[in-house]
Amino acid sequence: MQNLTIDVAIIGAGTAGLAAYRAAKAQGKTAVLIEGGPYGTTCARVGCMPSKLLIAAAEAAHELRHSAPFGVHVDGAIRIDGREVMDRVKRERDRFVGFVVNSVEGIPEQDRLRGYARFIDNTLLQVDEHTQVKGGRVVIATGSSPAIPAPFKVFGDRLVVNDDVFEWDTLPRRVAVFGPGVIGVELGQALSRLGVEVRMFGASGSLGPLSDPAIRDYARRALGEEFYLDPAAKVLEMRRDGDEAVIRYVHLDGDEREERFDYVLVSTGRTPNVQRLGLENTSLQLDARGVPLFDMQTLQCGNAPIFLAGDANNTLTLLHEAADEGKTAGENAARYPDVRPGLRRAPIGVVFSDPQMMMVGQSFAALPAGGFVIGAVSFEDQGRSRVMLKNKGLLHVYADKASGRFLGGEMIGPRAEHIAHLLAWSVQQGLTVAQMLDMPFYHPVVEEGLRTALRDAAAKLAG
Repeated sequence: MQNLTIDVAIIGAGTAGLAAYRAAKAQGKTAVLIEGGPYGTTCARVGCMPSKLLIAAAEAAHELRHSAPFGVHVDGAIRIDGREVMDRVKRERDRFVGFVVNSVEGIPEQDRLRGYARFIDNTLLQVDEHTQVKGGRVVIATGSSPAIPAPFKVFGDRLVVNDDVFEWDTLPRRVAVFGPGVIGVELGQALSRLGVEVRMFGASGSLGPLSDPAIRDYARRALGEEFYLDPAAKVLEMRRDGDEAVIRYVHLDGDEREERFDYVLVSTGRTPNVQRLGLENTSLQLDARGVPLFDMQTLQCGNAPIFLAGDANNTLTLLHEAADEGKTAGENAARYPDVRPGLRRAPIGVVFSDPQMMMVGQSFAALPAGGFVIGAVSFEDQGRSRVMLKNKGLLHVYADKASGRFLGGEMIGPRAEHIAHLLAWSVQQGLTVAQMLDMPFYHPVVEEGLRTALRDAAAKLAG
Protein backbone atom coordinates (compact mmCIF):
# COMPACT_ATOMS: atom_id res chain seq x y z
CA MET A 1 0.00 0.00 0.00
CA GLN A 2 1.40 3.36 -1.07
CA ASN A 3 0.95 6.34 1.26
CA LEU A 4 0.90 9.96 0.05
CA THR A 5 0.72 13.16 2.06
CA ILE A 6 -0.39 16.15 0.03
CA ASP A 7 -1.73 19.67 0.62
CA VAL A 8 -4.75 19.39 -1.70
CA ALA A 9 -6.31 16.19 -3.04
CA ILE A 10 -8.68 16.66 -5.97
CA ILE A 11 -11.12 13.89 -6.84
CA GLY A 12 -11.99 14.10 -10.53
CA ALA A 13 -9.97 15.33 -13.52
CA GLY A 14 -12.75 17.00 -15.48
CA THR A 15 -13.20 20.73 -16.10
CA ALA A 16 -13.70 21.62 -12.42
CA GLY A 17 -10.98 19.29 -11.19
CA LEU A 18 -8.38 20.59 -13.63
CA ALA A 19 -9.22 24.18 -12.69
CA ALA A 20 -8.95 23.31 -8.98
CA TYR A 21 -5.58 21.63 -9.52
CA ARG A 22 -4.15 24.63 -11.38
CA ALA A 23 -5.48 27.04 -8.76
CA ALA A 24 -3.98 25.07 -5.88
CA LYS A 25 -0.62 24.81 -7.62
CA ALA A 26 -0.68 28.55 -8.35
CA GLN A 27 -0.99 29.09 -4.60
CA GLY A 28 2.24 27.15 -4.12
CA LYS A 29 0.62 24.00 -2.68
CA THR A 30 1.26 20.37 -3.48
CA ALA A 31 -1.71 18.74 -5.19
CA VAL A 32 -2.77 15.46 -6.72
CA LEU A 33 -5.50 14.72 -9.28
CA ILE A 34 -7.32 11.44 -8.65
CA GLU A 35 -9.30 9.97 -11.55
CA GLY A 36 -10.76 6.52 -11.97
CA GLY A 37 -12.46 6.98 -15.32
CA PRO A 38 -11.11 8.04 -18.70
CA TYR A 39 -9.48 11.42 -19.07
CA GLY A 40 -11.38 13.95 -21.16
CA THR A 41 -14.12 16.21 -19.87
CA THR A 42 -17.88 15.69 -20.12
CA CYS A 43 -17.97 18.64 -22.53
CA ALA A 44 -15.43 17.16 -24.94
CA ARG A 45 -16.43 13.51 -24.68
CA VAL A 46 -20.25 13.41 -24.45
CA GLY A 47 -21.52 16.97 -24.11
CA CYS A 48 -20.92 20.35 -25.72
CA MET A 49 -18.64 19.38 -28.56
CA PRO A 50 -20.08 16.14 -30.01
CA SER A 51 -23.61 17.54 -29.76
CA LYS A 52 -22.56 20.63 -31.74
CA LEU A 53 -20.97 18.39 -34.36
CA LEU A 54 -24.26 16.53 -34.80
CA ILE A 55 -26.14 19.85 -34.89
CA ALA A 56 -23.76 21.20 -37.55
CA ALA A 57 -24.53 18.23 -39.81
CA ALA A 58 -28.25 18.72 -39.19
CA GLU A 59 -28.05 22.41 -40.06
CA ALA A 60 -26.27 21.61 -43.33
CA ALA A 61 -29.08 19.23 -44.31
CA HIS A 62 -31.75 21.72 -43.25
CA GLU A 63 -30.25 24.62 -45.21
CA LEU A 64 -30.09 22.51 -48.38
CA ARG A 65 -33.76 21.64 -48.05
CA HIS A 66 -34.77 25.29 -47.55
CA SER A 67 -32.76 27.16 -50.17
CA ALA A 68 -35.56 27.45 -52.76
CA PRO A 69 -37.10 30.69 -51.34
CA PHE A 70 -33.79 32.40 -52.17
CA GLY A 71 -34.08 31.20 -55.77
CA VAL A 72 -31.37 28.64 -55.11
CA HIS A 73 -32.61 25.19 -56.10
CA VAL A 74 -31.08 21.84 -55.26
CA ASP A 75 -32.27 19.52 -58.01
CA GLY A 76 -32.63 15.91 -57.01
CA ALA A 77 -32.83 14.22 -53.65
CA ILE A 78 -30.64 15.23 -50.73
CA ARG A 79 -28.87 12.13 -49.44
CA ILE A 80 -27.84 11.87 -45.81
CA ASP A 81 -25.32 9.12 -45.14
CA GLY A 82 -25.74 8.25 -41.48
CA ARG A 83 -22.41 6.43 -41.31
CA GLU A 84 -20.54 9.42 -42.68
CA VAL A 85 -22.37 11.77 -40.31
CA MET A 86 -21.48 9.70 -37.26
CA ASP A 87 -17.96 9.04 -38.49
CA ARG A 88 -17.24 12.80 -38.56
CA VAL A 89 -18.92 13.31 -35.20
CA LYS A 90 -16.73 10.65 -33.62
CA ARG A 91 -13.52 11.69 -35.36
CA GLU A 92 -13.85 15.33 -34.38
CA ARG A 93 -15.08 14.37 -30.91
CA ASP A 94 -11.97 12.25 -30.42
CA ARG A 95 -9.85 15.17 -31.59
CA PHE A 96 -11.34 17.46 -28.93
CA VAL A 97 -10.95 14.75 -26.29
CA GLY A 98 -7.35 14.34 -27.39
CA PHE A 99 -6.61 17.98 -26.63
CA VAL A 100 -7.92 17.50 -23.09
CA VAL A 101 -6.08 14.23 -22.58
CA ASN A 102 -2.83 15.81 -23.76
CA SER A 103 -3.38 18.64 -21.29
CA VAL A 104 -3.91 16.23 -18.41
CA GLU A 105 -0.96 14.08 -19.40
CA GLY A 106 1.15 17.23 -19.42
CA ILE A 107 0.66 17.42 -15.66
CA PRO A 108 3.64 15.92 -13.79
CA GLU A 109 3.17 12.20 -13.29
CA GLN A 110 3.61 12.46 -9.54
CA ASP A 111 0.56 14.77 -9.46
CA ARG A 112 -1.71 12.23 -11.18
CA LEU A 113 -3.20 9.19 -9.50
CA ARG A 114 -5.35 6.64 -11.29
CA GLY A 115 -8.19 4.99 -9.38
CA TYR A 116 -11.45 5.65 -7.57
CA ALA A 117 -11.21 7.56 -4.29
CA ARG A 118 -13.23 6.87 -1.19
CA PHE A 119 -13.23 8.85 2.07
CA ILE A 120 -11.95 7.10 5.18
CA ASP A 121 -12.39 10.33 7.11
CA ASN A 122 -12.53 14.04 6.21
CA THR A 123 -9.01 14.20 4.82
CA LEU A 124 -7.93 10.58 4.34
CA LEU A 125 -8.73 8.92 1.03
CA GLN A 126 -8.42 5.33 -0.09
CA VAL A 127 -7.73 5.05 -3.85
CA ASP A 128 -8.69 1.60 -5.10
CA GLU A 129 -6.58 -0.91 -3.19
CA HIS A 130 -3.20 0.61 -3.91
CA THR A 131 -2.90 4.07 -2.29
CA GLN A 132 -3.93 6.07 0.75
CA VAL A 133 -3.83 9.83 0.32
CA LYS A 134 -3.66 12.14 3.32
CA GLY A 135 -4.85 15.48 1.99
CA GLY A 136 -4.86 18.54 4.16
CA ARG A 137 -7.88 19.59 2.10
CA VAL A 138 -10.02 17.80 -0.46
CA VAL A 139 -11.87 19.06 -3.55
CA ILE A 140 -14.73 16.90 -4.81
CA ALA A 141 -15.10 17.42 -8.57
CA THR A 142 -16.52 14.10 -9.68
CA GLY A 143 -19.04 15.42 -12.21
CA SER A 144 -22.45 13.93 -12.92
CA SER A 145 -24.11 11.19 -14.95
CA PRO A 146 -27.42 10.96 -16.81
CA ALA A 147 -30.32 10.09 -14.52
CA ILE A 148 -32.48 7.19 -15.70
CA PRO A 149 -35.87 6.87 -13.98
CA ALA A 150 -36.71 3.25 -13.19
CA PRO A 151 -39.75 2.91 -15.54
CA PHE A 152 -37.53 3.43 -18.60
CA LYS A 153 -35.37 0.44 -17.80
CA VAL A 154 -38.07 -1.74 -19.34
CA PHE A 155 -36.52 -0.89 -22.72
CA GLY A 156 -33.24 -2.67 -21.97
CA ASP A 157 -30.62 -1.99 -24.65
CA ARG A 158 -33.16 0.05 -26.63
CA LEU A 159 -32.71 2.71 -23.94
CA VAL A 160 -29.96 5.27 -24.56
CA VAL A 161 -28.66 8.48 -22.96
CA ASN A 162 -26.81 11.27 -24.70
CA ASP A 163 -23.47 9.55 -24.00
CA ASP A 164 -24.59 6.58 -26.12
CA VAL A 165 -25.74 8.64 -29.12
CA PHE A 166 -22.17 9.61 -29.94
CA GLU A 167 -21.15 5.97 -30.17
CA TRP A 168 -23.69 5.11 -32.87
CA ASP A 169 -22.14 3.93 -36.12
CA THR A 170 -25.10 5.18 -38.13
CA LEU A 171 -28.40 6.95 -37.64
CA PRO A 172 -31.47 4.97 -36.53
CA ARG A 173 -34.85 5.19 -38.23
CA ARG A 174 -37.10 6.20 -35.33
CA VAL A 175 -36.27 7.64 -31.88
CA ALA A 176 -38.47 8.68 -28.97
CA VAL A 177 -36.97 11.42 -26.81
CA PHE A 178 -38.06 11.85 -23.19
CA GLY A 179 -37.12 15.15 -21.62
CA PRO A 180 -37.36 18.36 -23.70
CA GLY A 181 -34.61 20.09 -21.75
CA VAL A 182 -31.44 21.49 -23.28
CA ILE A 183 -29.91 18.13 -24.25
CA GLY A 184 -33.17 16.56 -25.39
CA VAL A 185 -34.14 19.51 -27.60
CA GLU A 186 -30.71 19.84 -29.19
CA LEU A 187 -30.31 16.15 -29.99
CA GLY A 188 -33.95 15.60 -30.88
CA GLN A 189 -34.08 18.40 -33.44
CA ALA A 190 -30.70 17.43 -34.89
CA LEU A 191 -31.79 13.82 -35.37
CA SER A 192 -35.04 14.98 -36.94
CA ARG A 193 -33.22 17.18 -39.45
CA LEU A 194 -30.96 14.26 -40.32
CA GLY A 195 -33.96 12.19 -41.36
CA VAL A 196 -34.73 10.34 -38.13
CA GLU A 197 -38.42 10.22 -37.21
CA VAL A 198 -38.60 11.82 -33.76
CA ARG A 199 -41.26 11.97 -31.08
CA MET A 200 -40.44 14.15 -28.07
CA PHE A 201 -42.26 13.80 -24.76
CA GLY A 202 -42.14 15.86 -21.58
CA ALA A 203 -43.96 15.60 -18.28
CA SER A 204 -44.17 19.03 -16.67
CA GLY A 205 -44.73 21.30 -19.66
CA SER A 206 -41.24 22.78 -19.41
CA LEU A 207 -39.11 23.35 -22.50
CA GLY A 208 -35.38 24.02 -22.54
CA PRO A 209 -34.38 26.55 -19.85
CA LEU A 210 -37.38 28.80 -20.53
CA SER A 211 -39.65 29.98 -17.71
CA ASP A 212 -41.47 32.86 -19.45
CA PRO A 213 -44.82 31.41 -20.59
CA ALA A 214 -44.97 33.50 -23.78
CA ILE A 215 -41.45 32.55 -24.85
CA ARG A 216 -42.02 28.92 -23.93
CA ASP A 217 -45.27 28.75 -25.92
CA TYR A 218 -43.59 30.31 -28.94
CA ALA A 219 -40.76 27.77 -28.69
CA ARG A 220 -43.22 24.89 -28.48
CA ARG A 221 -45.00 26.03 -31.63
CA ALA A 222 -41.80 26.72 -33.56
CA LEU A 223 -40.15 23.39 -32.75
CA GLY A 224 -43.43 21.53 -33.15
CA GLU A 225 -43.51 22.54 -36.81
CA GLU A 226 -40.51 20.25 -37.39
CA PHE A 227 -41.16 17.22 -35.20
CA TYR A 228 -43.75 15.92 -32.77
CA LEU A 229 -43.34 17.69 -29.43
CA ASP A 230 -45.58 17.36 -26.38
CA PRO A 231 -43.97 18.93 -23.27
CA ALA A 232 -46.82 17.66 -21.07
CA ALA A 233 -47.40 14.23 -22.57
CA LYS A 234 -49.72 11.57 -21.25
CA VAL A 235 -47.89 8.27 -21.71
CA LEU A 236 -50.12 5.24 -21.12
CA GLU A 237 -47.72 2.34 -21.53
CA MET A 238 -44.07 1.59 -22.25
CA ARG A 239 -42.78 -1.85 -23.15
CA ARG A 240 -40.16 -3.77 -25.09
CA ASP A 241 -41.15 -5.98 -28.02
CA GLY A 242 -38.24 -7.79 -29.65
CA ASP A 243 -35.76 -5.18 -30.83
CA GLU A 244 -38.29 -2.37 -30.64
CA ALA A 245 -39.44 0.00 -27.94
CA VAL A 246 -43.23 0.40 -27.84
CA ILE A 247 -44.90 3.52 -26.47
CA ARG A 248 -48.64 4.06 -26.13
CA TYR A 249 -49.64 7.66 -25.53
CA VAL A 250 -52.36 10.26 -26.01
CA HIS A 251 -51.53 12.27 -29.12
CA LEU A 252 -51.86 16.06 -29.21
CA ASP A 253 -54.95 15.56 -31.38
CA GLY A 254 -56.59 13.66 -28.52
CA ASP A 255 -56.35 10.19 -30.05
CA GLU A 256 -54.63 7.30 -28.35
CA ARG A 257 -51.69 5.98 -30.37
CA GLU A 258 -49.12 3.22 -30.15
CA GLU A 259 -45.79 3.61 -31.92
CA ARG A 260 -42.58 1.65 -32.22
CA PHE A 261 -39.04 3.00 -32.01
CA ASP A 262 -35.51 1.80 -32.56
CA TYR A 263 -34.33 3.67 -29.48
CA VAL A 264 -35.66 5.67 -26.57
CA LEU A 265 -33.38 8.58 -25.68
CA VAL A 266 -33.84 9.58 -22.04
CA SER A 267 -32.73 13.10 -21.17
CA THR A 268 -34.44 13.70 -17.85
CA GLY A 269 -31.63 15.28 -15.86
CA ARG A 270 -28.30 14.33 -14.34
CA THR A 271 -27.20 12.88 -11.02
CA PRO A 272 -24.07 13.99 -9.12
CA ASN A 273 -21.39 11.30 -8.99
CA VAL A 274 -21.09 11.11 -5.21
CA GLN A 275 -22.54 7.70 -4.39
CA ARG A 276 -19.23 5.80 -4.25
CA LEU A 277 -17.24 8.41 -2.33
CA GLY A 278 -17.90 7.04 1.16
CA LEU A 279 -19.30 10.37 2.32
CA GLU A 280 -20.90 8.58 5.25
CA ASN A 281 -17.39 8.36 6.69
CA THR A 282 -17.06 12.14 6.81
CA SER A 283 -18.58 14.75 9.09
CA LEU A 284 -20.49 16.31 6.20
CA GLN A 285 -24.22 16.90 6.21
CA LEU A 286 -25.90 15.48 3.10
CA ASP A 287 -29.09 16.51 1.34
CA ALA A 288 -31.83 14.11 0.22
CA ARG A 289 -29.80 13.17 -2.88
CA GLY A 290 -26.73 12.35 -0.81
CA VAL A 291 -24.90 15.51 -1.96
CA PRO A 292 -22.95 17.44 0.72
CA LEU A 293 -24.44 20.74 1.85
CA PHE A 294 -22.10 23.53 0.76
CA ASP A 295 -21.76 27.30 0.57
CA MET A 296 -22.54 28.57 -2.94
CA GLN A 297 -20.02 31.40 -2.65
CA THR A 298 -17.01 29.61 -1.17
CA LEU A 299 -17.96 26.02 -2.15
CA GLN A 300 -16.91 24.84 1.32
CA CYS A 301 -18.88 21.94 2.79
CA GLY A 302 -19.87 23.01 6.29
CA ASN A 303 -16.77 23.81 8.34
CA ALA A 304 -14.77 20.92 6.91
CA PRO A 305 -11.68 21.30 4.70
CA ILE A 306 -13.73 19.83 1.84
CA PHE A 307 -14.93 21.76 -1.21
CA LEU A 308 -17.51 20.76 -3.83
CA ALA A 309 -17.18 22.07 -7.40
CA GLY A 310 -18.66 21.62 -10.86
CA ASP A 311 -21.43 19.26 -11.88
CA ALA A 312 -20.98 17.26 -8.69
CA ASN A 313 -22.84 19.97 -6.76
CA ASN A 314 -25.67 19.86 -9.35
CA THR A 315 -26.25 23.61 -9.21
CA LEU A 316 -25.06 25.22 -12.46
CA THR A 317 -24.09 22.33 -14.73
CA LEU A 318 -22.31 24.35 -17.41
CA LEU A 319 -18.69 24.22 -18.50
CA HIS A 320 -17.87 27.86 -17.72
CA GLU A 321 -19.47 27.52 -14.29
CA ALA A 322 -17.49 24.35 -13.60
CA ALA A 323 -14.25 26.12 -14.52
CA ASP A 324 -15.05 29.07 -12.25
CA GLU A 325 -16.10 26.82 -9.39
CA GLY A 326 -13.01 24.68 -9.79
CA LYS A 327 -10.80 27.74 -9.52
CA THR A 328 -12.67 28.96 -6.42
CA ALA A 329 -12.51 25.53 -4.78
CA GLY A 330 -8.82 25.12 -5.55
CA GLU A 331 -7.91 28.55 -4.24
CA ASN A 332 -9.95 28.11 -1.06
CA ALA A 333 -8.57 24.64 -0.48
CA ALA A 334 -5.07 26.07 -0.78
CA ARG A 335 -5.86 28.98 1.56
CA TYR A 336 -7.96 27.02 4.08
CA PRO A 337 -9.10 28.08 6.65
CA ASP A 338 -8.99 31.54 5.00
CA VAL A 339 -11.82 30.84 2.54
CA ARG A 340 -13.29 33.62 0.41
CA PRO A 341 -16.20 34.02 -2.00
CA GLY A 342 -15.27 33.22 -5.56
CA LEU A 343 -16.28 34.82 -8.83
CA ARG A 344 -19.94 34.38 -9.72
CA ARG A 345 -20.69 35.66 -13.20
CA ALA A 346 -24.10 36.71 -14.48
CA PRO A 347 -26.14 33.59 -15.29
CA ILE A 348 -26.22 32.74 -19.00
CA GLY A 349 -27.69 29.72 -20.75
CA VAL A 350 -28.02 28.91 -24.46
CA VAL A 351 -29.76 26.10 -26.32
CA PHE A 352 -28.34 25.44 -29.79
CA SER A 353 -31.69 24.61 -31.30
CA ASP A 354 -33.04 26.43 -34.36
CA PRO A 355 -34.36 28.96 -33.48
CA GLN A 356 -31.90 29.17 -30.63
CA MET A 357 -33.04 29.72 -27.04
CA MET A 358 -31.35 31.70 -24.32
CA MET A 359 -31.89 32.84 -20.75
CA VAL A 360 -29.79 35.52 -19.04
CA GLY A 361 -29.75 37.04 -15.56
CA GLN A 362 -32.89 36.52 -13.51
CA SER A 363 -35.43 34.26 -15.15
CA PHE A 364 -39.06 35.32 -15.51
CA ALA A 365 -40.09 32.80 -12.85
CA ALA A 366 -37.61 34.24 -10.32
CA LEU A 367 -38.79 37.85 -10.64
CA PRO A 368 -41.18 39.39 -8.08
CA ALA A 369 -44.67 39.90 -9.47
CA GLY A 370 -45.42 43.55 -10.15
CA GLY A 371 -41.86 44.69 -9.64
CA PHE A 372 -40.68 44.68 -13.23
CA VAL A 373 -41.67 45.58 -16.79
CA ILE A 374 -41.27 43.46 -19.92
CA GLY A 375 -39.86 44.84 -23.16
CA ALA A 376 -40.78 42.66 -26.13
CA VAL A 377 -39.86 42.21 -29.77
CA SER A 378 -40.96 39.70 -32.38
CA PHE A 379 -38.35 38.72 -34.96
CA GLU A 380 -40.94 37.82 -37.56
CA ASP A 381 -40.66 41.26 -39.19
CA GLN A 382 -37.17 42.20 -37.98
CA GLY A 383 -35.09 43.35 -40.95
CA ARG A 384 -31.94 41.22 -40.86
CA SER A 385 -33.89 38.18 -39.71
CA ARG A 386 -36.21 38.42 -42.74
CA VAL A 387 -33.22 38.90 -45.05
CA MET A 388 -31.80 35.59 -43.82
CA LEU A 389 -35.21 33.87 -43.70
CA LYS A 390 -34.57 33.29 -40.01
CA ASN A 391 -37.53 35.41 -38.96
CA LYS A 392 -38.95 33.27 -36.19
CA GLY A 393 -38.56 34.37 -32.62
CA LEU A 394 -39.61 36.36 -29.58
CA LEU A 395 -37.45 38.21 -27.03
CA HIS A 396 -38.50 39.49 -23.62
CA VAL A 397 -36.22 41.73 -21.56
CA TYR A 398 -36.97 42.44 -17.90
CA ALA A 399 -36.28 45.76 -16.12
CA ASP A 400 -36.75 46.81 -12.52
CA LYS A 401 -39.65 49.27 -12.19
CA ALA A 402 -38.04 51.36 -9.49
CA SER A 403 -34.49 51.75 -10.83
CA GLY A 404 -34.73 50.89 -14.53
CA ARG A 405 -31.93 48.37 -14.03
CA PHE A 406 -31.81 45.55 -16.54
CA LEU A 407 -32.58 42.28 -14.74
CA GLY A 408 -32.52 39.57 -17.39
CA GLY A 409 -34.15 38.17 -20.48
CA GLU A 410 -35.47 35.09 -22.21
CA MET A 411 -35.58 34.46 -25.94
CA ILE A 412 -36.16 32.08 -28.76
CA GLY A 413 -34.90 33.41 -32.05
CA PRO A 414 -32.02 33.94 -34.48
CA ARG A 415 -28.49 34.45 -33.18
CA ALA A 416 -29.68 34.11 -29.58
CA GLU A 417 -26.23 32.90 -28.52
CA HIS A 418 -24.77 36.33 -29.38
CA ILE A 419 -27.59 38.39 -27.90
CA ALA A 420 -27.23 36.31 -24.72
CA HIS A 421 -23.65 37.49 -24.32
CA LEU A 422 -24.56 41.16 -24.77
CA LEU A 423 -27.28 40.82 -22.16
CA ALA A 424 -25.12 38.85 -19.71
CA TRP A 425 -22.44 41.52 -19.86
CA SER A 426 -25.12 44.16 -19.24
CA VAL A 427 -26.44 42.30 -16.19
CA GLN A 428 -22.96 41.83 -14.76
CA GLN A 429 -22.19 45.55 -15.19
CA GLY A 430 -25.48 46.52 -13.53
CA LEU A 431 -26.59 48.63 -16.48
CA THR A 432 -29.98 50.30 -16.73
CA VAL A 433 -32.13 50.02 -19.83
CA ALA A 434 -31.34 53.66 -20.62
CA GLN A 435 -27.60 52.98 -20.45
CA MET A 436 -27.98 49.96 -22.72
CA LEU A 437 -29.83 52.08 -25.29
CA ASP A 438 -26.87 54.48 -25.30
CA MET A 439 -24.69 51.68 -26.65
CA PRO A 440 -23.98 51.47 -30.42
CA PHE A 441 -26.20 49.36 -32.68
CA TYR A 442 -25.09 48.68 -36.25
CA HIS A 443 -27.46 48.36 -39.22
CA PRO A 444 -28.69 45.93 -40.43
CA VAL A 445 -28.12 43.35 -37.70
CA VAL A 446 -30.26 41.03 -35.61
CA GLU A 447 -29.23 43.03 -32.53
CA GLU A 448 -31.50 45.83 -33.71
CA GLY A 449 -34.30 43.60 -32.47
CA LEU A 450 -32.76 43.81 -29.00
CA ARG A 451 -32.83 47.60 -29.27
CA THR A 452 -36.54 47.44 -30.11
CA ALA A 453 -37.21 45.35 -26.99
CA LEU A 454 -35.18 47.76 -24.84
CA ARG A 455 -37.09 50.73 -26.27
CA ASP A 456 -40.33 48.96 -25.40
CA ALA A 457 -39.12 48.45 -21.84
CA ALA A 458 -37.99 52.09 -21.60
CA ALA A 459 -41.42 53.31 -22.74
CA LYS A 460 -43.11 51.19 -20.09
CA LEU A 461 -40.74 52.45 -17.41
CA ALA A 462 -41.50 56.04 -18.44
CA GLY A 463 -45.25 55.48 -18.61
